[in-house]
Amino acid sequence: MGARRGKPVIVFPVHDLDRNYTYHKPDDDKILRHQAIRESGRELAQLVITRTPPGREQSLALTKIEEAMFWANAAVAREVGNG
Repeated sequence: MGARRGKPVIVFPVHDLDRNYTYHKPDDDKILRHQAIRESGRELAQLVITRTPPGREQSLALTKIEEAMFWANAAVAREVGNG
């Protein structure tokens, strides 16, 4: 992290760009892991829909579940040394 006019400058490592902006073809194990994460996310989303009233809070809860599913699947896809 550097500084420019007293403000912090965040340096994003190039290897992270390569990892984060490259397609990662999943092997059979990763496909199963992605499916398990999506199924669990869907189950939790269904629970939220059936057990909470519609509204802002429900909508935010569903968005956060979707975000968690996305990041969990990104972790699987970007895993180093395993496919």
